[in-house]
Amino acid sequence: MNDDLADLTARIDRTNELLQRMLAEVAKTPSTHAIFVDAGYLYAAAGRLVAGTEDRRSFDLDAEGLIDALIDRARTIFADSRLLRVYWYDGARRRIHTAEQQSIAELPDVKVRLGNLNANNQQKGVDSLIRTDLESLARHRAISDAALLGGDEDLVSAVEAAQGYGARVHLWGIEAPEGRNQAEPLLWEVDSQRTLDLEFFKPYVSRRTAASYEPSPAAARPSREDVRFVGAQIAAKWLAARGRDALVDLLPGHPYLPGSVDQDLLVEAEQLLAYSLRGQSDLRRALRDGFWEHLQTQY
Repeated sequence: MNDDLADLTARIDRTNELLQRMLAEVAKTPSTHAIFVDAGYLYAAAGRLVAGTEDRRSFDLDAEGLIDALIDRARTIFADSRLLRVYWYDGARRRIHTAEQQSIAELPDVKVRLGNLNANNQQKGVDSLIRTDLESLARHRAISDAALLGGDEDLVSAVEAAQGYGARVHLWGIEAPEGRNQAEPLLWEVDSQRTLDLEFFKPYVSRRTAASYEPSPAAARPSREDVRFVGAQIAAKWLAARGRDALVDLLPGHPYLPGSVDQDLLVEAEQLLAYSLRGQSDLRRALRDGFWEHLQTQY
């Protein structure tokens, strides 16, 4: 009997020693946090707050500067934690990066994840991407804290999934000029809430002044061949920046271009030509023809 008791005591002591070692290792392991940005919410709320509009085409966003500011803010909040990375969720036609999204993706410690855009320029699939990443990182103990910049009620399930694996989720919002721009059920579920105000965003959002490309009285209207050549030039740059995979995704839509690509093509062509193509349907067709012709020669 005494031998059994002594054996049990020894096993308990070994178990306690093992637990103490595990706790010591956990104590030495730094906490890790990540920042999750719903870009659709960010552009709409920050644009409205600073520029008075939710239309992305009407203002410029210094994404690099803003991401640095978000990282600095997280560093002050999670003082004893290290940053895993910033996750940037946005929508794009056929999930083809725009030039702006590509420049964001190239930033250090930033991962761009794209959902789709429907015909009404509404994001589709972004909330599910956020949930997938939050849940996976929490399940694998890759993060202990998540700073979530968003406001959609559909994010509630993402918060619950991460919390179910022990991660704490901290909701960051953007000051609303009127009312509230975050869903109440989302506010109820998170572990903490913070609001970033006008002064925080002012350095990074600026109202865009419409560039004028109206020809001067002496300016000559470019020929269709001139415009077609510019379209081919821009196509060459587009292909070099995005690669053949993006080309394969784009070709099935011929002769139509996704709205974002078509808009970028128009703006860049007007800059190169120093001439407005608005209302010039024949020149716009020549521009697209030149763009497509170059891409098709590379396929």
